Amino acid sequence: MKKILKWSGIGILGLIVLIIAALVLIPMFVDIQDYKPRLETLVSEQTGRDFRIGGDLELSLFPWVGVVFADLTLGNPDGYEEKNFLSVSSFDVQVKLLPLLSRDVEIKRFVIEGLTVALERSAAGKGNWEGLEGGPPADVKSPAGPAGGGDLGDLPIKSLQVEECAVKGGTVLWIDHGPGTRKTLSDLNLDIKDLSLDRPIQVALSGMLDGKSLSVNGSLGPLGSHPGKEPITVDLAVKAFNHLDLGVNGTITVAETPRFDMTFQLSPFSPRRLLSDLSEPFPVDTADPAVLDKLAVKGSVNGSVDKISVTDGELILDDSRISFSMDAGEFEKPVLSFNIEVDSINLDRYLPPPGDDNGAVSAADAAAPAAGSGARADAGVDYAPLRNPVMNGTLLVGDLTVQKAKISDLNLKLAAAEGRYAIDPIDLTAYDGTLKGKALLDVRKDTPSVSADLTAQGIQVEHMLWDVLDKDFLAGTLKTGLKITFAGDDAASVKRTLNGRGELMFQDGAIVGIDLAGMVRNVTSAFRLSEIPAEKPRTDFSELTAPFTINNGLVNTPGTTMQSPLLRLLITGDANLVTEALDMRVEPKVVATLKGQGDVKERSGITVPVLVTGSFSEPRFRPDLKSILQQGLPKADDLKKMVPETGDIDKEALKDAAKELLKGLPFGKGR
Repeated sequence: MKKILKWSGIGILGLIVLIIAALVLIPMFVDIQDYKPRLETLVSEQTGRDFRIGGDLELSLFPWVGVVFADLTLGNPDGYEEKNFLSVSSFDVQVKLLPLLSRDVEIKRFVIEGLTVALERSAAGKGNWEGLEGGPPADVKSPAGPAGGGDLGDLPIKSLQVEECAVKGGTVLWIDHGPGTRKTLSDLNLDIKDLSLDRPIQVALSGMLDGKSLSVNGSLGPLGSHPGKEPITVDLAVKAFNHLDLGVNGTITVAETPRFDMTFQLSPFSPRRLLSDLSEPFPVDTADPAVLDKLAVKGSVNGSVDKISVTDGELILDDSRISFSMDAGEFEKPVLSFNIEVDSINLDRYLPPPGDDNGAVSAADAAAPAAGSGARADAGVDYAPLRNPVMNGTLLVGDLTVQKAKISDLNLKLAAAEGRYAIDPIDLTAYDGTLKGKALLDVRKDTPSVSADLTAQGIQVEHMLWDVLDKDFLAGTLKTGLKITFAGDDAASVKRTLNGRGELMFQDGAIVGIDLAGMVRNVTSAFRLSEIPAEKPRTDFSELTAPFTINNGLVNTPGTTMQSPLLRLLITGDANLVTEALDMRVEPKVVATLKGQGDVKERSGITVPVLVTGSFSEPRFRPDLKSILQQGLPKADDLKKMVPETGDIDKEALKDAAKELLKGLPFGKGR
């Protein structure tokens, strides 16, 4: 029995010696170069591209299983600028043989040098990487995984040790013939240290993107004995172009249901200086060229393949601080909820600079599409993507400037589903008053529609008009309620479909630019036909009420009234926003005396109605003679008292003065 065991041991030892000898001698006697043409032909047939190994193949089997080759190229399909899709100057891998028997993987060297990858997209939008995905033959079924679908199971190895793993001197080209862009990532070096299953893997990546430095440093792992089943720790620092500094850390789990839980922090940088250093044009033109000079963001993000959440988000944009949180899921819709809080922001600084015409639409242009079916000159906006999202969110802004209006304590709540976007409530403070209401945007049809229901009170109109319109034709405290609807996404359509009703009430105010009391006392000075007074003329009132209705762009007031100690004013008629035509009647009446204003004459009941016609830009004024005749002409002595002897009145100057007053109104032209 002992002899049997002895000779069996000798036999096994001899067999091992023979195997080792074969592993050492085979590469010496077998010319592996004979297999190179077969390998090139096989790869070329599988990829449909030219595949070449220019240098010699080297093979070793003991004590290291090693493969070395040089000058490898994989060509591009016809029609692309670059000759090769991929090229490698040299490839060297060495794996220790004997530990493989016990499922221990020890890699001495895994190094790729001179790797060049050219990613190219044709003008037609086809990438040169398409067609390389591969896959099993149609008659070969992929093995079914576990029921969970994401469990990687046990690895076929017990341990992993890599002494050297690197990519040296790599280059990645990006060429897109559509927009004509070309980017080059050169001097690409990737060094991976401590590559194992039980220690964090150290990663160092560096390169130059179009001559600008780029680096990623940090650690991943440890992977553990069951990679993917346990969370993998990530701690990375990304630095780019001497401007960007991004830190990312957290965990990633890829088993069963993949998920991640990360925090991120992008240090402050200047987007303007970054793009300038990259010789890239700034993508937006802003009214204030100094904005978008400071940007920073941080927060926490977690989620899975079907849901993502952002919490504790904070964005620094120039002088504004924005806090935010968000939840998103069902990405095919998507379903989105958010909360945004802004301390202060001036949106006017970020809007495009005003154009020469400020987007004005002439009356002819506005009226021309009214005939026919309302077809637009362009193809219109595709609102289909806005019909799917389901949204719920709030927006709070401490101080906001938009279109020069100064707003504070803005509170909006948005709810959207099936193409209906409801904002309820709308709540804000402005110019010592408040505004409340709600609005609805409906994009279920190709033409969007909007409805709004707003109420306001306590707003100081003079300051608001001066900020928004740069005009000061009215002063007082505004109280209003209005409901409007319109459809379309251009100015002409909005005017043609504008409908609604409401009432504007101004208290304890004044009409700036005209002195109605002065007109009664002295026509010449009131219409600036004599020396212009040092102060701008005003007509004070205790209350000005303007009820109105709007029917397809036609604004009608059945009776705008003004009350003052001396005067009563009644305005009726129409203002057509589509054609810019005016058809109004102004009826002033003196109801008392001018005591305290240099006139003690009784003028009660004097009425001189004025008809206002023409257009917003060219209004025409004339007395309502028919109405005057119906009232009965005043006596000659009364007329003399009403109109002092000032010589001939310049009618053109009188007309110009009235035009200047009308131009001060919101629909007027100029200031």
